[in-house]
Amino acid sequence: MSVREIAVTKPVPKAKKGGLLREEARDGFIFIAPWFLGFILWTAGPMIFSLVMTFTHWSVLSAPKLAGLDNFRRLIHDDLFYIAMCNTAYYTLIAVPLQQIASLAIAFGLNLKLKAINVFRTVYYMPTIVPQVASVMLWMWIFNPEFGLANYLLGGLGLPEVAWLWDPRWAKPSLIIMALWGFGTGMIIYLAGLQGVPTELYEAAQLDGANAFQRMIRITIPMITPVIFFNTVMGIIGSFQIFTTAYLVSGGTGAPANSTLFLVLYLYRKGFRFFEMGYAATIAWALFILVLIMTAIQFKLSRRWVYYEEEIL
Repeated sequence: MSVREIAVTKPVPKAKKGGLLREEARDGFIFIAPWFLGFILWTAGPMIFSLVMTFTHWSVLSAPKLAGLDNFRRLIHDDLFYIAMCNTAYYTLIAVPLQQIASLAIAFGLNLKLKAINVFRTVYYMPTIVPQVASVMLWMWIFNPEFGLANYLLGGLGLPEVAWLWDPRWAKPSLIIMALWGFGTGMIIYLAGLQGVPTELYEAAQLDGANAFQRMIRITIPMITPVIFFNTVMGIIGSFQIFTTAYLVSGGTGAPANSTLFLVLYLYRKGFRFFEMGYAATIAWALFILVLIMTAIQFKLSRRWVYYEEEIL
């Protein structure tokens, strides 16, 4: 054994090893300090403050007054809260599955090896980077009952015109159609998942005589179930937070007939229009609990249908 090999294999003294570990820990804490301070100041701090505010009556213009459980009792008997919750649930149950189907279908198409495929990927992703306010204004013009493009196309097909955003029966379906416009983020994630499927599995399936549909059902879908799970969870969380679209189409009122009154919009109305900050904080925590429950259910159910690569192979 050479002198160099002896020097390499010589054990490090415990005292020196402990000093190196302490230096490593110190450097780690220094690097995470900006994030940790930001978390305390901008996330944990406001959350604790809002939790305290749920036990108060606070109009912002005056000092908070202790209210005990009044806000929680009010929430239980608040009809508008249940309307907002039902509207949000309706939107989530329909918009999220349609978004996932549209994103996955387009990702399948963009995963093909064609000429100029990168151009198509860019074009399909571009609606996602359009500012949301501009996108909503465009859709409000499309759905205008008097001169909108949607009714023009319906008239050309001989179908009756629809009031769209101005009709309580069509307001939420209109918002769901608008939500499908922003499928780009999910599409990119699905595309990355599809490109991560090992080609060896397709080659082996082809040798066994599997056609394209069988390969998709037996290989592609199981292999990308973690991606489907991720997009679904994020989609559900995002759907519970719908605000900008509902605010713009209704002017912040939830019109027509409270059909576009969602939980975050209702929270905004109570907190920033009527200055009932204590009650708005209570709604915010109710929303947090609902999202937490929905996410926990998704993780619980994922054990039955989400398969990871090591489980499949």
